[in-house]
Amino acid sequence: MLLAGAGHLTWARTEFLAQVPKWVPLDADFVVLASGVVELVLGAALIFARRLRTQVGWAAAAFFVAIFPGNISQYVNGISAFGLDTDRARFIRLFFQPVLVACALWSTGAWAAYRASKRSK
Repeated sequence: MLLAGAGHLTWARTEFLAQVPKWVPLDADFVVLASGVVELVLGAALIFARRLRTQVGWAAAAFFVAIFPGNISQYVNGISAFGLDTDRARFIRLFFQPVLVACALWSTGAWAAYRASKRSK
């Protein structure tokens, strides 16, 4: 997440701009910069905020859900970015977003903590 966040702010900014849906009522550059800052904060929190690990896991999962419309927009509008230059490549990428959500929940223990809280009730 730290690498992606840094990319939002620097070398990959144009690529990320291509993924901001046209219907978002904010300036696309602002969206890219803000999401980069969020990714940097989440990445740093995953490393340094050990006591908040499950909460950070839920926040990261929510972030991945929030950016999913951008991936859908990239596919629907046929926008090439990040080497995704065919409809097939853009479509296949859509299936990896739920994997990112699951990884955020699993790797931080957020899902296990949620299940444990349900069992204790």
